[in-house]
Amino acid sequence: MLHMNVLERFKKYVRQNNLFNPKERVLLAVSGGKDSMLMATLFVEAGFDVIIAHCNFSLRGQESDKDEELVSNFAKQHQIRFLSKRFDTIDYADRHKVSIQMAARDLRYHWFEELRSEQQCQYVAIAQHQNDHIETVLLNIVRGTGIAGLQGIQVKRDTIIRPLLFLDAQDVASAVSALNISYRDDQSNFSTKYARNKIRLEIVPLMEQINPEFVKGLCQSIEHFRDSFALLNQFVDPIRAVLFKNEELKEEIVIEKVEMAPYLKNIPLLYALFEPYHFQKNVLMDMVNTWSNGNGRIFESKSHRMLMDRETLILSPRFSICQNEDVETFITEHDTAVYWKGIHFKIGNTTPSTISFNRNVAYLDWDTLTFPLEIRSWREGDYFYPIGMVGKKKISDYFIQQKINRFDKVRVPILVDGSGKIVWVAKYRLDNRFKITDNTKKVFTLVCE
Repeated sequence: MLHMNVLERFKKYVRQNNLFNPKERVLLAVSGGKDSMLMATLFVEAGFDVIIAHCNFSLRGQESDKDEELVSNFAKQHQIRFLSKRFDTIDYADRHKVSIQMAARDLRYHWFEELRSEQQCQYVAIAQHQNDHIETVLLNIVRGTGIAGLQGIQVKRDTIIRPLLFLDAQDVASAVSALNISYRDDQSNFSTKYARNKIRLEIVPLMEQINPEFVKGLCQSIEHFRDSFALLNQFVDPIRAVLFKNEELKEEIVIEKVEMAPYLKNIPLLYALFEPYHFQKNVLMDMVNTWSNGNGRIFESKSHRMLMDRETLILSPRFSICQNEDVETFITEHDTAVYWKGIHFKIGNTTPSTISFNRNVAYLDWDTLTFPLEIRSWREGDYFYPIGMVGKKKISDYFIQQKINRFDKVRVPILVDGSGKIVWVAKYRLDNRFKITDNTKKVFTLVCE
């Protein structure tokens, strides 16, 4: 039987922080390290309904595979559903111009959220403890993230829960040893070339020489920081609620520049307004300095991108299918429906006599098409012969004419036929070469919903 003190403390912590209902299913993120293996053991012994998810980032060869094997065996032993996924983390980091650590973070959290929804889990449990908590604060202080960064790790945020924050690293190590829990160490955790590891291995031990209760004391200070931040937000939140407007059916937030303008000189307030989107002060200063002539510029944080458009600022999550320009969907002669970036296309045939105008519907002369057709985002150099205009036109110029911003450009479906010709800029305009005529015998119909 699991050491009752740790188990009871765990169950009490879950109750006190209202982390989840005991009847709800929780997705456990289990790497194979001592923290996550202890967390998995606690959930199992408490009798909670769980699924285990494991990320193999393909960074350590056979060592990564052995981590996966350990977690898989644990799941089999306890008859728990086990899901794993292998990522090409280096390729992702290269393509998105981010560090390996940031790439791994993006990949795992995106996958966890997909799994949470697919597997009907209410929450994703991450095995971070008090030392992770204070390391985050110290790292944020070094990076200059302001008062928001002094809050550390939240025990519950949206669908993410951290049920081990009642333990410090020594507590975890003692429990794992006493309970003889199998785990594997990632040797990269002992390399001080990473900033977080340097804090863990060098800075914290040095501070504990000055004050053996350093971890506990800083955790108490973090609570005070959190209270101060809550007080600040009582003032900032109402202003943000007026300025930051959610776009219907989109992941974006739109800010009218004319409404934001009065706040540009108040940099502390500006920083507080954008804090949930993690923009650094120097980035916001750059935005202010280019306010009058920065149309089309994009400003980035670790979680969001912000487009300065003609009359608005548009905030969009960085990790979004709408920002993925490589999505392609093919249509054969026999398809009846396809999806592209969450947009549903219905496919059918009709006769010329049943046609009526609708900008969401393309009526095309079947005999002019070369299959398979393709739906994709626009690419540099794309051009078409738009109905109602003379000659050909670059799609990039057409987007400018239609005042389509840089974020929305990658959302516009471009229908291309098998010969590489642009057939339809969906919801905007058909290409003249594929329109129906008096000689059309069969009509290909594509409905964009």
